[in-house]
Amino acid sequence: MAGWRPALRIAWRDALRHRGRSILVLVMISLPVLAVSAAAVIIKTAEVSGTEGAERQLGAADARIRTEGRGRVVQGADPSRGEWAQVGETDYGDPVAEADVRTALGVDARLLPIATGWSRARLGDRVIDFQTTGVDLSDPLTEGLFGLEAGRAPEAAGEVVVNDAMLAKGFAVGDELEVNGSPLRIVGSGRDATVRDYPVVLGAFDDLPSDSANVREWLVEAGPVSWSQVLDVNEVGGLVTSRAVLADPPDVASMAEQMGYDTGRDELLAVVTLIIVMALIEVVLLAGPAFAVGARRQARTLALIAASGGTPAQARRVILASGVVLGLVASALGLVLGILAGWALLPLVQLFQGEWFGPFELPWLYLLAIVAFGLVSAFLASLVPAWLASRQDVVAVLAGRRGDRRPRASTPVVGLVLLGVGIAASAYGALTSDSGNGALWIAAAAVVSVLGMILVVPIVVSAVARVSGRWPLTARYAARDAARHRTRTVPAVAAVAATVAGVVALGIGNASDELKNEKTYAPQAQMGTGIVSWGPDLLPGEEAPDSAETWTRIEEAVHAAAPEVEVGTLQGPNDVYDPNGYTSTFVELPRELDGSGWGLSPYGPMITVADTVDELGLDPSIADVADAALAAGRAVVFTTTSDTEAEVTIRQETWTASGTEPESTSSDRVPARLVAWDQQELGPAPASTVLPVSMAEEVGLEVVTTSLRLTGDLDVAAETRIKEGVQGAVDGTYLYVERGYQRPDEALIILLVLGALGGVLMLGGTLTATFLALSDARPDLATLSAVGAAPRTRRRVAAAYALVIGFVGAVLGAAVGFIPGIAISRPLTSMSFVGPGGTAEGPFLAIPWLLVATIVVALPLLTAAVVGLTARSRLPLVARMD
Repeated sequence: MAGWRPALRIAWRDALRHRGRSILVLVMISLPVLAVSAAAVIIKTAEVSGTEGAERQLGAADARIRTEGRGRVVQGADPSRGEWAQVGETDYGDPVAEADVRTALGVDARLLPIATGWSRARLGDRVIDFQTTGVDLSDPLTEGLFGLEAGRAPEAAGEVVVNDAMLAKGFAVGDELEVNGSPLRIVGSGRDATVRDYPVVLGAFDDLPSDSANVREWLVEAGPVSWSQVLDVNEVGGLVTSRAVLADPPDVASMAEQMGYDTGRDELLAVVTLIIVMALIEVVLLAGPAFAVGARRQARTLALIAASGGTPAQARRVILASGVVLGLVASALGLVLGILAGWALLPLVQLFQGEWFGPFELPWLYLLAIVAFGLVSAFLASLVPAWLASRQDVVAVLAGRRGDRRPRASTPVVGLVLLGVGIAASAYGALTSDSGNGALWIAAAAVVSVLGMILVVPIVVSAVARVSGRWPLTARYAARDAARHRTRTVPAVAAVAATVAGVVALGIGNASDELKNEKTYAPQAQMGTGIVSWGPDLLPGEEAPDSAETWTRIEEAVHAAAPEVEVGTLQGPNDVYDPNGYTSTFVELPRELDGSGWGLSPYGPMITVADTVDELGLDPSIADVADAALAAGRAVVFTTTSDTEAEVTIRQETWTASGTEPESTSSDRVPARLVAWDQQELGPAPASTVLPVSMAEEVGLEVVTTSLRLTGDLDVAAETRIKEGVQGAVDGTYLYVERGYQRPDEALIILLVLGALGGVLMLGGTLTATFLALSDARPDLATLSAVGAAPRTRRRVAAAYALVIGFVGAVLGAAVGFIPGIAISRPLTSMSFVGPGGTAEGPFLAIPWLLVATIVVALPLLTAAVVGLTARSRLPLVARMD
């Protein structure tokens, strides 16, 4: 029995002899290996960075330089990933020129101008947005930026190629589109190197210029561009993506020094470590009962080895060898299936990614670490059973007697200490969450709390057995058997508890975040009121459609869709955005009242023009004050604090599409009545200001219909009919109905996923432990049958055993889950919110009692019912030795 070879042979034969238990362990260990391996393959394949992404950014060039103005910048190896920042002042009116770049790279460097931007084109009654790239595609430096699949490449000015996403919008090769007033003809289509699902147009540099006048960009042919040259270009304001630097980036420390920030690797490593530890604990606890039963089955073999002179180390080696054998097989199986699953899922995942994936790639370093995780988890799962098996009473085992030793008195004490440390660490993390490290403290506290809970489980199981004296026979038997065979019971209860703790903690965090969203929700209109808004979707040079005619069509569509809904027309200044230019109208309070605040609604007009406030649906007391002011020729301004008369300024600014200063301005001081508006009670005001019609004419405002206000029987069905009707009548029409805070579907889905995940893991762990326990207890159950127990007794014992494991584990897990759950709710919800709905102070705490009750009460009962219905009721009689 010297060495590991005999132990491995015994373990292999035992695994083949007990295929059911072996398959169970293989599934428990291989599933996480499979899932993580598939995720690693997908993530690595989807990630396009460094040299892999160089061709997509650079084509065949040695580097790509972009500048937004003259001034020093700092960057990382790949600035396209956001690794850059400006330092000091930047002169945007004096962009970097080619001569500046050649000074840093060498006078022989060849620069090919390239421009990127966004544009729009009309197709029928629709306006299509797309990304543009202006570059000479016939230049060898652009090879790889676009893959032509149909038609031909541009050969002259006015010709462009597009990607498949542009064709999907309705364009075709041979069509003409107008961009920035110039007609362009589509001569080819294909695949953009980077963008997959967004329309892209590529053509000559002069046809598709940059959408920012101060941006300059070039593809560079200058030989390998070193990091020192990159720094030289940074000094004049240029960002450099260098093929040589991507292939051999500088060390992280030097880049961090250049960028002026910490790399954050310590925090990332801490988070990853915590995740791995929690996953390892869960897998070990789930697989532990199977190894405990295996050790029980091999108890006589180990006793014979000990009686023949074997040492405790040799006995431990036999059980540990089972962990090694099953861990290797499970990890290898999970790895192979994970790679295949990752490869099969890539096309599906690509559908949800806007950029093209890279070539299929296997991250062998990560995959080997995942395999090591599976092997270590199996080894750790077998460690405790191996240790206990090496300390068994040889004489008792050979005589056919069984039973674990009493738990050490110090074990629960250590567990309680760890629970105390976990609570203290969670509280510290919650209180210091503003410093940025609170989440790490809370996560670490969760691990410590779970470890403490595991050490407390044996004493809890023993306590349950002690109080079961007056229970029915089957429940009493199950509780005492669970306490008697703690080597298989404790891991099962701990696995259930760890699962429930995680679900409860995440559920509390999610519910608290939802409570914060509800309390800080700012309504955009009065409750039950609908606002119909419209803005024309225009291109430069196009005339806006007739506003009055358009609103007439929209109002007719509303009446046709829901005749029972009351429609009011709101009028205001003509501030609709036009790509050729627009006019902005706003009201300025007197300087001494400038802090009064406003109750504004972005779905209603900022300024309404009317002689009465009948269409605004105001409270009668406020409506009387407002109508009186309007009748006296005063503007009505809603504020949050002031309630007085004053003079306000109506200011108009006219802007052109490309102007940085208003083309013209005008201002008029007018008398106004400032009306206090209680936002907490009334919600947002329907407008910031109401002007009398005569005042609007006096200051020269062009008054048009700005929106429709819908009231009455506006239920969900009517809302749907109106929305479909107005959108069909006039493109670009939008309906908003204020119904208060509505929990988003994502929040409900998260709770359902948490409940389902917790249920699956809990059912799996409980069922596994229960059937392993029933398999281990076959001699006792057969004896019960022999002395007259009815067949249904075994079913009741099985159901009671499942209830003990599930209920004890769920109660412990829920109690421990409250620790990190309550702690994490503070950093999630501590920020106060100030807005139209008032001020809501965090933090917020909400307990999802339905989720907790389902996991703690309903799932254990369901598990017990499943076990009771599926357990065998009859067993062959087994001879026993006393």
